[in-house]
Amino acid sequence: MTYRPPRPTDAQRVVWPEEFGTRFTVFADVEEEFDWNAPLDRRNRATTAMAAFPEAHRRFAERGVALACMVDYPVATDPAAVAILSRVVEDGRSEIGTQLHAWVNPPFPDSAPPGSSYAGNLPRASETAKLETLTRAITTAFGRAPRAYRAGRYGIGPNSFALLAGLGYRIDSSVRPGYDYSTDGGPDFTVADAGAYREGGIVELPLTTVFTGHARRGGAQLYRALGRIPRGRGLFARASLLSRIALTPEDMPIADALEAVAIADGEGLRLLNLSFHSPSLAPGHTPYVRDAADLKRFHDWWTIMLDAFDRRGIRNASLDEIIAALA
Repeated sequence: MTYRPPRPTDAQRVVWPEEFGTRFTVFADVEEEFDWNAPLDRRNRATTAMAAFPEAHRRFAERGVALACMVDYPVATDPAAVAILSRVVEDGRSEIGTQLHAWVNPPFPDSAPPGSSYAGNLPRASETAKLETLTRAITTAFGRAPRAYRAGRYGIGPNSFALLAGLGYRIDSSVRPGYDYSTDGGPDFTVADAGAYREGGIVELPLTTVFTGHARRGGAQLYRALGRIPRGRGLFARASLLSRIALTPEDMPIADALEAVAIADGEGLRLLNLSFHSPSLAPGHTPYVRDAADLKRFHDWWTIMLDAFDRRGIRNASLDEIIAALA
């Protein structure tokens, strides 16, 4: 059965303190390398792209931007990657979090249900065991228990929030509003929006998705309907009627992302959640960065976006600052 997180009630919504202002955060999915177009394979555990992480971190640190480094099992158990990230968090604001890629994270059951690459689809005992194993590995590697979580492939499930709370997590960032992964066995976030909310002892910080265009009030429901019409989404996008924009440099043009930020800021969204995948820091590992030109566009995207935040007075927020504001 597809997991569809319900729209939060008004009582669940996070009310940010006035002094928090409007802020942005950057989550980095720090993970192994694999062919995004091939079947997932637990043997794919290489982390060579981590060699590019210090330079990327330097660029962010020079702009005063903290990284929430969501680390999965192959990274947490690779001494070279751990050494790199241990230096990253010496900036005093970046922090190590957890990202569960179920297909490379032990223990591995003898059999798994369909859609088991989405951790939230696993039986409760199996999801628990994987979360406990990963949390323990990260705590051992970095000397501190992680406080933030993201499910690989955004694969949150009906048991996930309670399991995370039981392990001492404070924040989840697995919800991707406006996206529907149900045809592949994953969750459906059609009714979700970008606002932070509380669920089962956890604060959900959805990735920021904004619908732009003259018909943007139709939102995810209209976008999904257009998906059933041949070339419907493309036609609406070209006519400036409806586009779905996630705040990431990966396959999102900067002009569209800037428009999305203007809309989100104008509508009063108080925390914008941006993201990228660590293998995109080196050419050839993701569909988004295939060569040196793509990598330059990736870094230029961040420069332009951070300049836009500066002009708008939107400051960066570290995980520590977010958790303090939530308290």
